[in-house]
Amino acid sequence: MGALEEAHLAAAVAAACACEEEDDDLELLAGEGEAAAAAAADDAIEPAVRALLVGLGEDELREGLRRTPKRVAKAFRDGTRGYKQKVKDIVQGALFPEVGVDKKTGSAGGTGGQVVVRDIEIFSYCELCLLPFSIECHVGYVPSGGRVVGLSKLSRVADVFAKRLQNPQRLANEICGALHSSIQPAGVAVALQCWHIPLPENLECKSLQGWIRTSHSSRSGVFEGENSTFWSDFMALLKLRSIDMEMDNHSVSISWCPLRSLEVPLLNGHCKKSAANGIISPKSVPTPSNMVSAVSSMLLSLGEDIQRKELLGTPQRYVQWMMRFRACNLDVKLNGFTLNNFSVYERPGGDKADHEAIRSELHLPFCAQCEHHLLPFYGVVHIGYFDNGSGEGIDRSHFQSLVHFYGCKLQVQERMTRQIAEAVYSVSHSGAMVVVEANHICMISRGIEKIRSSTATIAVLGQFLTDPSAKACFLQNVLDTPGLAI
Repeated sequence: MGALEEAHLAAAVAAACACEEEDDDLELLAGEGEAAAAAAADDAIEPAVRALLVGLGEDELREGLRRTPKRVAKAFRDGTRGYKQKVKDIVQGALFPEVGVDKKTGSAGGTGGQVVVRDIEIFSYCELCLLPFSIECHVGYVPSGGRVVGLSKLSRVADVFAKRLQNPQRLANEICGALHSSIQPAGVAVALQCWHIPLPENLECKSLQGWIRTSHSSRSGVFEGENSTFWSDFMALLKLRSIDMEMDNHSVSISWCPLRSLEVPLLNGHCKKSAANGIISPKSVPTPSNMVSAVSSMLLSLGEDIQRKELLGTPQRYVQWMMRFRACNLDVKLNGFTLNNFSVYERPGGDKADHEAIRSELHLPFCAQCEHHLLPFYGVVHIGYFDNGSGEGIDRSHFQSLVHFYGCKLQVQERMTRQIAEAVYSVSHSGAMVVVEANHICMISRGIEKIRSSTATIAVLGQFLTDPSAKACFLQNVLDTPGLAI
């Protein structure tokens, strides 16, 4: 077994153990009543997920997918836990007396002084397509009655409503209304900056800047009115953190969910074809009715009303997203060479490689679907290879097609990195090196919520294995070449 195979096997075992441990830990933390309710929800969601996997042409019993229905059910249950939470249970007992100043001399403390909590990072699920979206929430309020609220409660109340199927404006309104009624302040201001993942072909992996970005706000009491000094102060305090909501106001005209704008759901589970510049969108193809029914049953198990107007068409849109990652067994051709199966783990001689022969294609964007949680992961691929002697490099479009082929399916990043490296090596025959950098939605939209985390994987074959200087040369090239960073 080659070094890359051993490393891949070790990573797979470690990942499997981590998943098992995480599942066990969550079950131990859950109370008996909560576990019973969760099991009932899982009974409906898990069969639905299995139906989706079969509809995608996958083998639900293969090792990587065997526990996927359970993991997806837990992710959805955690992502919608807000339906079972009440704001009054959070705020109750968290109001404290705080002496202010005479209103004639100014505003401070518990008497008219504004309090703002900025950069509350949360995730919610888009009710139009069931994909998670990222939120930076900023909450301000003006105390009244000489009482202030514990600061952590502001973020916890925001999280209650984020952990429901949402759209950004309703989320802002619900946070604002709940805080105003529970705290009874002089006023509440809520500002949201939201990012929705775009369609894979439109993804530009430049932090979250490639995502569809919109800004939304809601206000009550003293924050209302065009000439409110409290609102002006709120905006000014956000700008101290380089948050300019006024500059983002144009974003409200942008279609929030990209899947909503590309098709019109019908009652029979099919969609009208919508053309853009005369080209029929791939989203507009009919969706399998059994998969649509499976998603509808998932929504029902979460306690949602599938006849709610905002959810009409949601099952179809979610299935259309999933169908982008269906299993595909087509042959791939790279620059005229059909990929073959000869061993890519044979180490060539130890002679120093000619660094002039090293070619690279960097910052190739991709979007894939994690097969463990059925959530997207996206990022960039860097490919290095040795010229096979022809003196001509492989066109970038071929590499982009290769990345798309291995990315646009249910995947794990470790496997995708290896597959791309093997494909490139089968053409180069001398050496191939692949680095994949990605952000995983499953790392940030589930219970662990590691929002700033990113994952890098590397595969090294051929001369890159035997010549450390060649490897260093390629990595330095990645570092020195400006591009889209994740």
